[in-house]
Amino acid sequence: MGFGLSTIVAATLLAGAQPARQAIKHDVVVDGHHFAVWQKRAAQPRAAILLLHGRTWSSLPNFDLQVPGEKRSFMDALADAGFDVFALDMRGYGATPRDDTAWLTPDRAVADVLGVIAWLQQRMPPAQRLPVFLFGLSRGAMIAAMAAQQRPEALAGIVLLGFGFDPDAQAPPTPGNARPERLRNTADAAASDFLTDDAYTKATVTTFVRTALRTDPMLVDWRDENQFNAFRPAQMQVPALLVHGARDPQAPLAIEQKLFTRFGTPDKWWVILPGADHAAHLEKSSVELVRAIVSFTRRHEVSSP
Repeated sequence: MGFGLSTIVAATLLAGAQPARQAIKHDVVVDGHHFAVWQKRAAQPRAAILLLHGRTWSSLPNFDLQVPGEKRSFMDALADAGFDVFALDMRGYGATPRDDTAWLTPDRAVADVLGVIAWLQQRMPPAQRLPVFLFGLSRGAMIAAMAAQQRPEALAGIVLLGFGFDPDAQAPPTPGNARPERLRNTADAAASDFLTDDAYTKATVTTFVRTALRTDPMLVDWRDENQFNAFRPAQMQVPALLVHGARDPQAPLAIEQKLFTRFGTPDKWWVILPGADHAAHLEKSSVELVRAIVSFTRRHEVSSP
């Protein structure tokens, strides 16, 4: 069942000797707004996966980081492992513009993600329809979980990394007179998720900071975060893989344990990555992360003796 670590590592090394895949950019319209959706595809994919970035940085620095001499693209690794990989730039991030309000809200983000999933499914011929999984990083994990709560029939499963939202906490409403701050992002903010010295390379951080500031010079303004209060772990019936970086301060173990035990689905996995932090998908732990995703998405396949 699934691929072993040696298989994934071999595929990664082989792909590293070839020219890097170029991400295809799709223009997807949801409720009249244009979104950038990036794609990298295996030759014969067995499943599709949509990647959701976190609070600050868009898809390309997070999921398709091209580091000279290194293999750091999470999209490439998933495509090498047999996925049709998509990554969404949410409103105001990367190549997707803000809307006229200049704000992003949780409910709006969830509706946008569900719209992109519908687009993704509609573009597949019925006879070749692949199971669709949703991967969320940090705040993207919260959006993924809320999307799964609302539309479980649309997904084969979800993968949640850096999921640090306490289901017992209640976010307050945004003041009615609040205005978007439009703050500039900083190099210190871009490097702040790389916390464990032996988990990453200097080239990775340098490239990430440069790429992140180029693609996301401005911090996206969120409001009405009290809409996250509608998430109920017990109402989430979609198969779930919860991945925890053992050194991630933004996703404390106590909160992860609380979430996992309350998930309504009986089909749930919890994987802890030793030595990994909030940037696990860009660090040495990315190999183990991909292995966990492959095993989870293929858990019901039967291998020949």
